[in-house]
Amino acid sequence: MLKDLRAFLLRENVLALALAVVLGGALARLVGALVEDLIMPFAGAAMPGGAWRDAVVALGPVRLTLGHFLGAVVDFVIVGVVVWRLGRLSGRTAPDAPPTTRPCPYCDMQVSRRATRCGHCTSTLVDMPVLAIAVGD
Repeated sequence: MLKDLRAFLLRENVLALALAVVLGGALARLVGALVEDLIMPFAGAAMPGGAWRDAVVALGPVRLTLGHFLGAVVDFVIVGVVVWRLGRLSGRTAPDAPPTTRPCPYCDMQVSRRATRCGHCTSTLVDMPVLAIAVGD
């Protein structure tokens, strides 16, 4: 029974999902600490006094805590910018390698760039410039 459970967990990538959730929580705490401890003090110094976060609009018996909502929007924008910049820094990858195949000009099947004869229609392939074909054509 444990072997079946282990096989299921590995086959369905449940373990990878669990690790992603744990790492996501840790990253959220890290970004939250970065924003609260390093960025918000500068934002607080640049913004007018902290009383704007306590602003309330009263419409009869209804109290709208507009300052709290605007504070949450400002916090969201700051966290969003920090996460976006961290993602941009960590997402830099090497450029993609050139494709190793090209379409046969006669049958439109993919053949190796070095092929001299199409394996599908057996046409002789001459050295032709390879045209870039947009996906969906």
